[in-house]
Amino acid sequence: MNQALEGLKVIDLSRVLAGPYCTMVLGDMGANVIKIERYPFGDDSRSMGPFQGEESYSFAMANRNKRSICLNIKKRDGLDILLKLVEDADVFIENFRPGVASKLGIDFDTLKAINPGLIYCSISGYGQTGPYKDKGGYDIMAQGLSGIMSMTGEIGGAPVKSGFAVNDIAAGVTAIYSILAAYIYKLRTQKGQYIDLALVDAGLAWTVWESAAYFGAGEVSVPNGSAHRVSAPYQGFQTKDGHILIGAANEKLWKLFCEKVVERPDWLEDPRFLTNRDRISHREELEQVIQEVIGLKESSYWLPRLELAGVPAGPISRYNETLENEHVLSREMVINYDHPVFGPLKSLGFPTKFSETPERLNRPAPTLGQHSSEILLEHGWNEREINSLRDQKII
Repeated sequence: MNQALEGLKVIDLSRVLAGPYCTMVLGDMGANVIKIERYPFGDDSRSMGPFQGEESYSFAMANRNKRSICLNIKKRDGLDILLKLVEDADVFIENFRPGVASKLGIDFDTLKAINPGLIYCSISGYGQTGPYKDKGGYDIMAQGLSGIMSMTGEIGGAPVKSGFAVNDIAAGVTAIYSILAAYIYKLRTQKGQYIDLALVDAGLAWTVWESAAYFGAGEVSVPNGSAHRVSAPYQGFQTKDGHILIGAANEKLWKLFCEKVVERPDWLEDPRFLTNRDRISHREELEQVIQEVIGLKESSYWLPRLELAGVPAGPISRYNETLENEHVLSREMVINYDHPVFGPLKSLGFPTKFSETPERLNRPAPTLGQHSSEILLEHGWNEREINSLRDQKII
């Protein structure tokens, strides 16, 4: 069965997470991803545990469906190899600090002269322009500057980092749709283009309700715990033995919640709770009266009751519970495959379910430089030349 991006050639010089996540998804969709790893250490995430022998699980999770060549591009012969690989590539992606690609001789203008149709994507902490462009920027700094940390956590608490690398993944996802948009444009015009993408911008673009609050009312978003900024009740509550989520997020659901779930129809007449706007204005009082009722019984009492009434609700799962959940497993969001070092390995599955061009795991994450010889043979080098390059510490 064909895949959507078969025939798309991607040269990937990115490291750690944002860029590798992007190229992993392109590979999941069938692209030919050649991962250029820094000689002699490889991607920084290879040093991140847990490990089996010398191999990193962290690296394996973000680098399936790629081939690896470990290449010293600071030597002329190594740079020539990279330039040769670029000649017929569709996409080139890197996440150096601004200016580094130029110093290495692999900036957009240089590569465009070799391949005018090349789509070149640069991912950095702060972007290629602006007063912060030369700063080093990891995910946590991007969460800080984009305001995400200042609005995450419990009411009155200290700023809290998101539980996962949200700005890195936001940048990776943004890179995916930007590259695909540029590729569609290339199919129409034969023209490549440059994509400048920043972790800060990508995360900031996801703060939709928060920007509405500020631009529309001058309201600066602060931590709300699990509560929603513009809907109530839409948050977590503590039961007698745990926590559950309740989303009575419109008037129909609020009515069902009051009448069928908590059996408090009087709340429907309470002037504090008549509309969503009223409930947001009196959020603390609303939370208090709901909590007093929900806290009387166990989660196993409330969740079936909410479901029967048609009010969206659910548990707050620990991550291990998520990965063992019957629904998650039925959606094939945990997959099993064989890795040359790890042996049987579990990984996250594919979130998009295509009817005609499904994503699939064609190859496990590579060991460092696993495909150096294979890739060079495909591009015109012979075994003697490859052995010489290895002796010279270029591959």
